[in-house]
Amino acid sequence: MTIELKSISVRDLFAGYNDDIETGAVVGFGGKLNIRPKYQREFVYKEEQRNKVIDTVMKGFPLNVFYWVKNEDDDFELLDGQQRTISICQYLNGDYSVNSLYFYNLPDDKQEQILNYELMVYWCSGTDSEKLDWFQVINITGEKLSPQELLSAIYSGTWATSARKYFSHSRSASSCPAYQLASKYMTGDVVRQEYLATAIRWLNNGDIKGYMAAHQHDPNANALWNYFNAVINWTESTFIVYRPLMKGVDWGYLYNNFKDKVTDTEELENRIKALLEDEETITATKGIYYYVFDGDEKHLSIRAFDKATKTAVFEKQNHKCAKCGKTISFSEAQADHITPFAKGGRTIAENCQILCADCNRRKSDA
Repeated sequence: MTIELKSISVRDLFAGYNDDIETGAVVGFGGKLNIRPKYQREFVYKEEQRNKVIDTVMKGFPLNVFYWVKNEDDDFELLDGQQRTISICQYLNGDYSVNSLYFYNLPDDKQEQILNYELMVYWCSGTDSEKLDWFQVINITGEKLSPQELLSAIYSGTWATSARKYFSHSRSASSCPAYQLASKYMTGDVVRQEYLATAIRWLNNGDIKGYMAAHQHDPNANALWNYFNAVINWTESTFIVYRPLMKGVDWGYLYNNFKDKVTDTEELENRIKALLEDEETITATKGIYYYVFDGDEKHLSIRAFDKATKTAVFEKQNHKCAKCGKTISFSEAQADHITPFAKGGRTIAENCQILCADCNRRKSDA
């Protein structure tokens, strides 16, 4: 890879600037600079970060160096500095103000000062592999890539470009198809491609990197999008009452394991409602959505009997195990549900008995 250091004015950078809302393509430098190549992330700077870039330019202070990749046709791809570049171009384009002043509000001399500001740019040339390797190295500082953004950079291609149209967006989360479909069921930052990571993890048993490597050159990401739709559609039709606590449940796990199970949705809702009402026993209410399918009580974090209840029952039983009658110490005593939770037992004093470790284990194994 060869590298040349150049000085580029903001005026020249902004020349021919265009941000295509439909395609997500962003160009500048007379239309010769691709500001958002296929391996780049979305614009993620917050208002404070964006404003600091403009403040730095206005004061004539130096910005960190930019990296452009020079292609064989003498066009360029922006390798590093996208966030700063878009911040500058959007300000000159009148997309936002700084201290209540848009660029067009500034006096002519202030506008000229900004337009004449010189950016230090490295022009780099090399193979695609060299560009991506270099991208990984120089991206360790500043606004770091999320793990999924980095994978999208490494495995850039037709599949990644298609996936971004479904699972991310350069403008806002609300414009993303995946967000529109599933935001009430999912957590994560859609702009930082966390929805995309979740969808791949669901589909490929957690192996995101393996899936992207295998499908890098697929013509589109329709298979992933169709699967994602199937997961959300199954969720909406199976759980007929929506509750905010459903946000962030591992719906892919439930769909993959139970989609073929015939479910009485009314009965399922009644079970969920009854479990939610048992606030004294269940401390992990989100786990209810797993428990109603696999019956594993670990999802519920069932509240243990408190020390006061355990002590009172221990004394009532004269320090003896309720099963075998053996005398035990308080430290050996284990508070147990007489009627198991799975059969309607609650974590209350009337449903508590003291067992020795052996008897409690035998009861659990039965």
